[in-house]
Amino acid sequence: MPRRVKRYTGRGDLHFIAFSCYERRPFLQTKRVKNIFVKILEEVRGRFGFRLMEYVLMPEHVHLLIEELPKALPARVIQVLKQRVSRKVRGKKRGTPGQLALPFPGEVGQHRRFWQRRYFDFNVYSEKKMREKLDYMHANPVKRGLVSHPQEWPWSSWSFCERGKGVIRMDKWEQ
Repeated sequence: MPRRVKRYTGRGDLHFIAFSCYERRPFLQTKRVKNIFVKILEEVRGRFGFRLMEYVLMPEHVHLLIEELPKALPARVIQVLKQRVSRKVRGKKRGTPGQLALPFPGEVGQHRRFWQRRYFDFNVYSEKKMREKLDYMHANPVKRGLVSHPQEWPWSSWSFCERGKGVIRMDKWEQ
């Protein structure tokens, strides 16, 4: 990833965001960790008040489609989300000395970090682009062979979009 990433914020755009676990390790593969992530995503959403349009949680990465707000710029939202998930999974409270060296259960304990630094951010500027990103996100678990249809993957916004109910409530996009 380039050192000086140019991000466009302050225009109230939707942002397609992707970020990965450290070295793309499958730290999000267990149901327990996925459920922790979803719960914390809801808490962070409540704290900042941003609208969550879509999401998919994969074993080693995450995709979000969120609305930018003045008090909820994507960089701050992602920072808080990553920190809180990492701390919860590690089982330690904020401010613990040597936090990066805390052990994780199983394979995760062999690594210093939970998340890869930085994130990918794409400003979604049209309904066509939004549909493209939604299709990409919802197809992710199918393409990876985790399920045969997006409806079978509970850690995605597909069920809410198609059926009106899911693990997390999604917001509607209005131009």
